[in-house]
Amino acid sequence: MLEQQLINALSLGSVYALFALGFTLVFGVLGVINLSHGAIFMLGSYAALLFVDKLALPLWAALIAAMLVTGFIGLIVDYLVLRPLRARNAPHLSPMIATIGVAIMLTNVAQGIFGAENKRFPVGIIPEESFGWGNLHITALQVGIVVISFLLMILLLVVMRRTQLGRALRAIAESPKAAYLLGINVEGLFYLTSFAAAAFGGAAGVLVGLSFNAISPFMGQPMLHKGIAVIILGGMGDIRGAMIGGLFLGFAEVLSVAYVSSDLRDAVAFGLLFLILLVRPSGMFGKVLERKA
Repeated sequence: MLEQQLINALSLGSVYALFALGFTLVFGVLGVINLSHGAIFMLGSYAALLFVDKLALPLWAALIAAMLVTGFIGLIVDYLVLRPLRARNAPHLSPMIATIGVAIMLTNVAQGIFGAENKRFPVGIIPEESFGWGNLHITALQVGIVVISFLLMILLLVVMRRTQLGRALRAIAESPKAAYLLGINVEGLFYLTSFAAAAFGGAAGVLVGLSFNAISPFMGQPMLHKGIAVIILGGMGDIRGAMIGGLFLGFAEVLSVAYVSSDLRDAVAFGLLFLILLVRPSGMFGKVLERKA
């Protein structure tokens, strides 16, 4: 049933978009591709699981707490890894290689602590209510995932477009040196960006963990590939593009599973990505961006 598949695609695509927003935020402001974002996404799922299982927090509180935890991890990664590279004016390849090492380390730490097998949320934590109209069934979890994802995405969009903070971040994205000369606390906003991006990644991790009710130390790598695809598809550093690109990839995956084959899900989705990039190499909504001095 097409309507049911569209609902499923909206739920999946909104999580992809939320994950990609953190990715594109770091690239747009800091000018680096943080390849530890997938591992931070994975840690968000484990953090929420610990909060509901060990501390008996309600799900909404566990989501907020997991965002704070992953945001703090992102802040540490920025301070210990990205900041020294910025100070040395390292080439763009250096942060990518460094964050690959961070991702491997975080994945191994998670595997050592939690084991390699899948973990699940306790019974009764995930809402099981559903709404039905004829053959169409929408679960309360799907509604929650879509609502939370869109609220966070709209919040980021409003901050970037309507606030003084957003204007400062856009100024840094154009030229960090010029922003510094204008009196903007460039380094402080770099830290804030890393915190916010990691918090968004952690939120996406919680939502994916709830959606599939399966958490693994290795769940971050496939999502990292999807996130890279989304930000390239939407346009590097473009927030609107990350949102639309995430939804596009979600719809492409779900509809290919429903009407082509589950074995060809990624082939169809990434094949469409390849075709779009042949027509628009800078992405659907992006333009070729050059970071200025």
